[in-house]
Amino acid sequence: MTNIDELRAECKEQYEKKLNRPRIVVGLGTCGIASGGRKVMEAIKKEVAERSLDVDIDFTSCIGMCFIEPIVEVSLPGKASVIYGDIFPNKVAQLIESHIVNETPIYEWAAMQIPNGDTPYEGIVTMDEAPYYKKQVRSVTSRLGRTNPESIEEYIATGGYEGIQKGLQIGREAIIEEIKKSGLRGRGGGGFPTGMKWQFVYNAVGDKKYAVCNADEGDPGAFMDRSVLEGDPHAVLEGMMIAGYAIGADEGYIYCRAEYPLAIRRLNLAIAEAEKYGLMGENILGSGFNFRIKIKAGAGAFVCGEETALLNSIEGQRGMPRVRPPFPANKGLWQKPTVLNNVETYANVPFIIRKGSDWYATMGTEKSKGSKVFCLTGKINKTGLVEVPMGITLREVIFDIAGGIQDGKKFKAVQSGGPSGGCISDENLDLPVDYDSLAAIGSIMGSGGLVVMDETTCMVDVSKFFLRWPRRAGRHRRLRASSQSN
Repeated sequence: MTNIDELRAECKEQYEKKLNRPRIVVGLGTCGIASGGRKVMEAIKKEVAERSLDVDIDFTSCIGMCFIEPIVEVSLPGKASVIYGDIFPNKVAQLIESHIVNETPIYEWAAMQIPNGDTPYEGIVTMDEAPYYKKQVRSVTSRLGRTNPESIEEYIATGGYEGIQKGLQIGREAIIEEIKKSGLRGRGGGGFPTGMKWQFVYNAVGDKKYAVCNADEGDPGAFMDRSVLEGDPHAVLEGMMIAGYAIGADEGYIYCRAEYPLAIRRLNLAIAEAEKYGLMGENILGSGFNFRIKIKAGAGAFVCGEETALLNSIEGQRGMPRVRPPFPANKGLWQKPTVLNNVETYANVPFIIRKGSDWYATMGTEKSKGSKVFCLTGKINKTGLVEVPMGITLREVIFDIAGGIQDGKKFKAVQSGGPSGGCISDENLDLPVDYDSLAAIGSIMGSGGLVVMDETTCMVDVSKFFLRWPRRAGRHRRLRASSQSN
């Protein structure tokens, strides 16, 4: 049995030593890879080897600033690290010469800067001071772009698996009450109170129960779940384990889009690491609690984002919604009581159990507690991933964080909630972003995609696109299934 306290102390010691070494870290989330991050990594390794430099080279996930990928972070002992954007292979030699060899950052390439000061480091600011992050909170996204997502040791060193350890100590009913008190609502779009859902499954009668994660992210412009799975897979696993223990389940499934190969690979690696350390599987931390997680790759049908269609797909049936009632809490996967939440919901759980419901409830509004991860796409200057407190206004998100509309054009509308949502015009830009405020004007928060449009956008074309999207997604699934069978 793993002694988690000894393991945590060892991991923290090793992690601190790593942070005190000269380091170059490349962002290798899907956005970084698509922008050429792997070629940048190869160029860095080659340059460091040719110069025989004593420098650690590592990788991380998406830090949120997708608009300036590939991103490279350079750290020297005793000095603030610098995050650089738009670093391509032809810039690598100059970057290493200046920052590593001569210990002089290149101000013009820094991703976060203010008017330059008298020294090379002045004017290069921290994430807390940068306009893109100043109004954000970093909870679910706290490890994204900061740790190696393929290292369980770094997850443990930064508080990982403290939530399940505490949960096993306080017991099932206490966990559910803590989730209830936190005010956490489902981040998949419906906003149903998470603790109440868990209570229903806890109370349900059944010889077998399941915890299922919906990672079938299908809305246009949405990549929140993908980014969290790629950047902090252990948080999702830990959240599912806590849910499984709370409701009395010993098995879980993650239903993830097959179009997310990097997320699936990192999830499988994380599961293997957790099992190796005895943090998943049999008799977890000597508690007698058993829990295992399996990955089910979905074929991309938009309808499988609906929970009962997803359950049918896991069972090997056609992914079509079931008639309700009965609800999954009573008859879900294989007709057994099932709790089903999405990626972001589960990723919140370890933080809530570890830090307490009071900490979580300090963020957000009275009826929409905590933070929300959004994807910003469309006609804005800074596309990417953000995490903001519930209740922030759309104006703050679009103009203060995302830098406003491209080419100085006028804002026209923002689409939220995918095909089930709606378009929000400029008269509602100062609307608080929460479940009830968006519903009151005929839109929904959805899973978190925000597609921004400018004055040149034809709203008829936008309407056609979102009406066709579910049909197109289903057609792609059928074509893929047909090609695989042939």
